[in-house]
Amino acid sequence: MEGRTIPNSPITDHASPITPVVRVSGFVKRYKKQIAVQGVDLEIKRGEIYGLIGPDGAGKSSLMKAIAGVLSYEGGTVEVFGTTVDSERSAEQIKQKIGFLPQGLGLNLYPDLSVEENIDFFARIRLVPEHELDQRKARFLAMTRLEKFRDRPMKNLSGGMKQKLGLICTLIHEPELAILDEPTTGVDPVSRRDFWTILAEMQQERGMTVLVSTAYLDEAARFHRLSFLSGGKVVAAGTPAEVQALVPGLMVTFEATPQMGAMARLKTGYKQVEALGSLLHVFTEETVPAAAMQSIISSLGDITPVHLRVDEPELEDVFVALLLRQPAQPPPAELPRTMGLLANHGLAIEAKGLIRDFGTFRAVDRVSFQVKSGEIFGLLGANGAGKTTVIKMLNGIMPPTGGEGWVAGADMKTAGGAIKERIGYMSQAFSLYLDLTVVENIRLFAGIYGLDTKATDQRLTWIVSMAGLKGYESNLTGRLPMGVRQRLALGCALVHQPRVLFLDEPTSGVDPIGRRNFWEILSRLAREEGVAILVTTHYMSEAEHCDHLALMFAGRIVAEGSPGEMKRQVEQEAGQLLEVVTDQPGPALRRVAEAGFAGAALFGTKIHLLSLDPPQDEARLRMVLASDGLHIQSVSTRPLSLEDVFVHRVMALERQEQAAAKGAAA
Repeated sequence: MEGRTIPNSPITDHASPITPVVRVSGFVKRYKKQIAVQGVDLEIKRGEIYGLIGPDGAGKSSLMKAIAGVLSYEGGTVEVFGTTVDSERSAEQIKQKIGFLPQGLGLNLYPDLSVEENIDFFARIRLVPEHELDQRKARFLAMTRLEKFRDRPMKNLSGGMKQKLGLICTLIHEPELAILDEPTTGVDPVSRRDFWTILAEMQQERGMTVLVSTAYLDEAARFHRLSFLSGGKVVAAGTPAEVQALVPGLMVTFEATPQMGAMARLKTGYKQVEALGSLLHVFTEETVPAAAMQSIISSLGDITPVHLRVDEPELEDVFVALLLRQPAQPPPAELPRTMGLLANHGLAIEAKGLIRDFGTFRAVDRVSFQVKSGEIFGLLGANGAGKTTVIKMLNGIMPPTGGEGWVAGADMKTAGGAIKERIGYMSQAFSLYLDLTVVENIRLFAGIYGLDTKATDQRLTWIVSMAGLKGYESNLTGRLPMGVRQRLALGCALVHQPRVLFLDEPTSGVDPIGRRNFWEILSRLAREEGVAILVTTHYMSEAEHCDHLALMFAGRIVAEGSPGEMKRQVEQEAGQLLEVVTDQPGPALRRVAEAGFAGAALFGTKIHLLSLDPPQDEARLRMVLASDGLHIQSVSTRPLSLEDVFVHRVMALERQEQAAAKGAAA
């Protein structure tokens, strides 16, 4: 291969900027007879943030571990800083230049050490000079907002806090190459934005090269360049704009009644049709807005669409379109009709003033909400906000300190087994038996819920198809990839056709087509069968599927409404989302923040900020940046996302708490 070096040759410390930091050619990785990665090529340039996008099991982790020098491989070459990494000796040569964060919350940390003790431990291993450590530590703790948790043991941190601490420990020696394997999976949107701020600053100020993998397709726009992997192969690669150009088309969004009937008609002519709450979202290959709308209207026949809107497709829509070009998967089995569900449209879940204390700490503080039969209700919040605790109280798993709750007509305090018979519950920890096979787990749960042999066989067939488990039936659950195991957990939660379904982070790591299939099933369960669904999620694009949302902060519900209502509330308070494209995004962001644009953030190579007066703010932005010799290429308004809503709300509440704390201390 051109430019290939002799194995174990000395590292070139100051390679030319055009020399790739990482060069992978024809990479192959097998686990026994299973090919995990097949023939992958990629090059990562010095100083760029490169993304590996794809679902669980796509091959991202195997490739990253090989680049980090901690995994052998069967074919191809991996070069890092000019050294061919093919042995322990060659891996040792590049180790000091690399920071590697493995997949999983806090897996590189020590549970009994405090936040500060973990940082100090990794700093000493990496030979960080003592006179530099205090300065770096203070900077990272401030950036991650972990300063006030210095003395807290790692095991007592929330998921997002563990992941941010893991990132600090990975970057404390300021590596030239940071390899971060799904650092934002299971992390709330505010913590995710903190991650991207840290990486952008390190890349801009230190010239650090970053390789990041993610299953969150909405993060794809943040990378300078990316490779989209599926089934161990690269499906598409390039800049976000280049990848988006591979699939021309438009997204048409509208409302139609009956929703499921409209979906059925549209699916005869369109490959991408999904329900987002009361809205339908359809990808069309038409590139002219008027023609796209007319095509939808014609397909619906006597069903009249209302509130039609046409937008450019998001990168997730593009990725799904690319996946749909792959060999067709069998459609999910027909959903069996559910018997004995709630016939009325009354309340399926009611929480009234729920309180839960752990010693002196109040995890849930007077939470009240209602979920109707046939409604999809989303409970959102940062890691540690109290969402899982609320679900556990409603399920009868954890007694409340105060307040009341009813589920499927049963009092959560006194119903005991009656609640468990009427609900399905999928926890973050996946309540599966790891030493049983996939089929054995499904049959076990069917037996627990009292299904007879015929019903068990019927549900088994449906779950294997619905959850994409074909080929895994005889595999031990403990050896399944995380996303496959999660799909099995969802199937087991549905085995007894429950009247109320609780889903705690149900689709983390699941591929986008599988996730859309899940949500179609959930929509049908709600719309056609009257099942009430309460879901927590960190996929803000996924929260769009909910009919109603409640945002939790520090144990309290601080905002409620439909996705559209919550966006309109933030637009009225803080304005529209402006996207600024400039020739030097890093310096431009610092200058924008200094000029008083609070909440401005780097989104890939673009700057996002909220503006109550876009024309006036655009003029001020151009003037401010021009005074520093920075050129603005374009300023445009973008639709507000639920992630923008979430981050705006939570950060405003954090500022209020900080102000109150300062006032109390004064």
